[in-house]
Amino acid sequence: MPGTTFPYAPPYVKPPTTKENLEWADLAIIDISKARTPEGRAALAPQLCDAMRTHGFVYVVNHGMTQAQTDRIFDIGDVPFSQVPEEERKPYEAKIAEEGSKIGYKPRQLWTIDNGVRDNHEQYAIHRSVFGQQRHPDAIKPFLPELRAFAEHNHFNVLFPFLQMLAIGLELPEDTFVKLHEFDAVGDTHARFIKYHPLAPEDVLKTKNVWLKGHTDTGSVTILWSQPISALQIMSPDGKWRWVKHIDNALVVNVGDSIEMLSGGYYKGTIHRVVQPPPDQRAQPRLGAYYFALTSDDVKLVPFAESPVLQRVGIVRKCADEDAPTMREWRQGRYKAYGMSKTTKKDDVVEEQIVRGIVLKHYN
Repeated sequence: MPGTTFPYAPPYVKPPTTKENLEWADLAIIDISKARTPEGRAALAPQLCDAMRTHGFVYVVNHGMTQAQTDRIFDIGDVPFSQVPEEERKPYEAKIAEEGSKIGYKPRQLWTIDNGVRDNHEQYAIHRSVFGQQRHPDAIKPFLPELRAFAEHNHFNVLFPFLQMLAIGLELPEDTFVKLHEFDAVGDTHARFIKYHPLAPEDVLKTKNVWLKGHTDTGSVTILWSQPISALQIMSPDGKWRWVKHIDNALVVNVGDSIEMLSGGYYKGTIHRVVQPPPDQRAQPRLGAYYFALTSDDVKLVPFAESPVLQRVGIVRKCADEDAPTMREWRQGRYKAYGMSKTTKKDDVVEEQIVRGIVLKHYN
């Protein structure tokens, strides 16, 4: 049987990992291949759920894609930036300010970081359906079948077992969170490629080395495909910023606001940021591949108060249940606000915004 021939994508050359001695976050490693059976999920759930209550981030390994397949995704992920001229991207720009959606291109210089400095990264977000919901530049069209397979792999082979184990941790039926994330439902879950470019030295000083402010994620689960340039930092339980180390062909997975609200504060949306890489990587662009999962748009983000665990430990709400936003309302409110509306400085570190009546904090 002849082998499958894929359309040509210019190879993306991965930079070497840093040799700097950085303070790394001590994150649990979850072998998700063991989550293919109910017994495997039950055995893994305590480790995962403990991590989601403390660090809020884990590594995921043995997810079902080889290193060669992952490398191919990064080849494809660079195409929206290296093969589509900026003047051709305008018709495909995301309507972030207008509709609170990130589907499409986000250009550089859209968001304010600090002291008047604007961001220097570009994004291309692909709705998980890939076909039909979204128009794509011609250079990307040959890769749409592979991008659809990538979305399905993230959704069914990583996201779903992850959600099942989070439900087990709350002593809820396994499918509790899965049912809120149906692949064909109306919602904004998407794959996204992000390419960070170095800031000018004078801008680095103004932002105190920060490329993207400390924040929690809007959605439920974020899947980051580990890449060699160190720039991601998480706020550890002791309040210190620590770097996330690259592991070949691993995923870095965290929960966001939506799971925190649905779990009544039991699982934490951990604060994280992107900073200037260490000196031996500082001059290179940083390409990332992600899958941002959000619940279906019509899901009201209220705690599952029927959870026996929450009945024992108590519920922490961000707002009263009757005031809780839907996923659509929360997504639109956060996306429209981030980097484009004023914040109130509480001190030298924390800035606040009010989104849908909920206090949202950013950290510099």
